[in-house]
Amino acid sequence: MEEKEVGTVICTVNGPNSNEFSFVVTNLAQGIPVRKGQFVKLEGEEGKIVGSVTEIFKTNRYFERAEAVREFERSAPIKSIFPVDRWEYVIAAAKLIGVCNGSNKELVKADYPPSPGEKVYLADDNILSNIIGFEGETGLDIGRLYQHNTQVSLNLTRFLQKHVAILAMSGAGKSYLASVIMEELLSRSKEQGRLAMMVIDVHGEYAAFAEKPSQAGLEDFSDRVTVLKGSYFEIAARQLTSTLIMDLAPQMTLIQARELRRIIDDMKKKMAQSKQAFDLSDIIKAVEADEMINPRSKEALQGWLYDIENLNIVGREENPNLDEALIPGKAIVIDLSDTVNLRRKQVMVTYLTTRLFSLRRKGDVPPFVMVLEEAHQFCPEGSKVHAPSRGVIETIAREGRKFCASLILISQRPVRLSTTVLSQCNTHVIMRVTNPYDLQHIGESSEGIDRTSLDMISSLRAGEALIVGSAVNFPVFMRVRKRKSIESRLSRSLEDVSKQYDL
Repeated sequence: MEEKEVGTVICTVNGPNSNEFSFVVTNLAQGIPVRKGQFVKLEGEEGKIVGSVTEIFKTNRYFERAEAVREFERSAPIKSIFPVDRWEYVIAAAKLIGVCNGSNKELVKADYPPSPGEKVYLADDNILSNIIGFEGETGLDIGRLYQHNTQVSLNLTRFLQKHVAILAMSGAGKSYLASVIMEELLSRSKEQGRLAMMVIDVHGEYAAFAEKPSQAGLEDFSDRVTVLKGSYFEIAARQLTSTLIMDLAPQMTLIQARELRRIIDDMKKKMAQSKQAFDLSDIIKAVEADEMINPRSKEALQGWLYDIENLNIVGREENPNLDEALIPGKAIVIDLSDTVNLRRKQVMVTYLTTRLFSLRRKGDVPPFVMVLEEAHQFCPEGSKVHAPSRGVIETIAREGRKFCASLILISQRPVRLSTTVLSQCNTHVIMRVTNPYDLQHIGESSEGIDRTSLDMISSLRAGEALIVGSAVNFPVFMRVRKRKSIESRLSRSLEDVSKQYDL
């Protein structure tokens, strides 16, 4: 394919140097040959240099002095006096990304600047895919490179094994991107490697995956996705442990936990003999009847158990059955849109994460990825905000990669998300964020992000994102591709919803 020349390197006060260079843009008669955010390439002493356009300027010698322009414009338009069009030119500033090796598959730090007069070309798709680290046909196709048509195809291991954080303000396209990632994971073949998926859907945005599309051209994922409403979720009492109950009641002492463990273990033995399951009310009765427990401890235990019982979440059988729910290439969506109580939702997430991670450590369930919407609700920052699910999520964030248990954390308030968890997410996908506190938090927690990229985040449009971290070799901006599945009903416009209601 013929290379597209876009300019010539020029001398400036500070460059070209080993960090940046500028070039005068040519071929303006053909439209806009280069845009901010595009990648360019040129020859250098060390090899093929790749740069990224950071800013574009226009200049004209006839308009450099304000007083001269004012004086000339008093008598006649300056364009009628001088050939100003011939002296207008465009300058692009670019930062050096690095130097390619001979095969164009590896990028090293540039230690020597390009020469003035060197021709600048647009970087082609092949070189970009290689140096950024895209996977090609076997990767996760989530979109196109910003200002290019290069496919953003991410390697499964590099993207997911060390966890992902999707951060953006409301309406920027977080859930849309997560849905695209789900489509890619659900479409993988056995030969490519398939993961099981568990989606904690706070607002019911992913329930449409389980519906058969009525519109032509959409892909049917209904045979690979199961949705369970939060009101039908149930924890089997036999799966309760004193450690889990201590997470739900952090005031419990170790002595009280030991007594509770003794009672639960005894009930499990009786269940094994009688083949009859027990529920939380049976545990409460056993605590009441036990004469070995100190009366004050018994009273406290009863209070905490009654508090858990009021959540109406513990029964005789587990739903979903987590021993069988996770299947490679399929997803189970826990739809919490019918659950208002935040503590009930946190207890659900605590149980799911604790049990699934335990099963994965023993190899009883396949490698999985858990998608956690509104992650700041379940893993908040700060010791003053208690969430029973925070501890186990932080544990998975630290240790999950060893057992192929991955997290995709989605949040619209990064500053409220646990720093421990955020620091363990080795890939950040950042969409539009305007809150200055969130921007500062992202800048401090996202390795490899520079000031220029951070400034661009607040001006991103819906569906545009910055990828930074282990999934790519250096930070890149992208546009999320169009979905193949049914879109969530929650994505409809206010006008459409109001018209439908007013029929």
